[in-house]
Amino acid sequence: MNTFSPKLTVITVVYNDVRGIERTLLSVINQTYPHIEYLVIDGASTDGTTEIIQRYTGHITRWISEPDNGIYHAMNKGLALATGDYVLFMNSGDEIYAPDTVAQVFASAPNADIYYGETEMFDARWESLGLRRHAAPDRFTWRSFRYGMNVSHQAIYIRRAITGPYDLRYQLSADIDWIICAAKKAKTIAHTRRLVAKYLVGGMSKKRHWQSLRERFQIFSKHYGLLPNIFNHIVIAINLAAYYARHGKPNDGSL
Repeated sequence: MNTFSPKLTVITVVYNDVRGIERTLLSVINQTYPHIEYLVIDGASTDGTTEIIQRYTGHITRWISEPDNGIYHAMNKGLALATGDYVLFMNSGDEIYAPDTVAQVFASAPNADIYYGETEMFDARWESLGLRRHAAPDRFTWRSFRYGMNVSHQAIYIRRAITGPYDLRYQLSADIDWIICAAKKAKTIAHTRRLVAKYLVGGMSKKRHWQSLRERFQIFSKHYGLLPNIFNHIVIAINLAAYYARHGKPNDGSL
């Protein structure tokens, strides 16, 4: 019997998302796993978001509402407050996949440094768009992103001891750099082989897609080297063209 039951810190970052915040809150609050610290970092919302958060304060470990300097600055606030053995970012509009997901994640393997799984995409009407074009790899390492981000930010649980702050030089893709940096330190990485997150498409990285792509190129060049990254992007372009030919434009805005 697997008795591994670490403390998980779930961090939700939100700003003016009265439409999506409750769905996210409930997906965390309704988890069957008992050892969850829940932090909500609001950027001084003015649209009614904070009123919804206040309805659930009895289920939230701590929440703050104050101005910030962007999403990754807010995420760093959450990391600074976190006390769990592992951290998971479930930002407003997204959901943990099912009420037993966290329990199933930690039951999949004991004491891994990173756990990861698959993500299902949803549109603004909360209708399923299916799985991401980049399927989660059978074996994930820090090199796995060289052909595109194949594990989403919402679908990865990382031991807090191997995390650092988000690099605020990147406005849209710092999560990629953050995951790679943690994966470089990880000794054991477990594939849960299950859907673990629901992701609402159409965030800032899609609205400012070219800036996001430029940042990704910089991040991949830093970690994988400039010349290998150029070659990898040629492979990405070929794979993307083949995907377009078979399926049309990807629904997740990914490389």
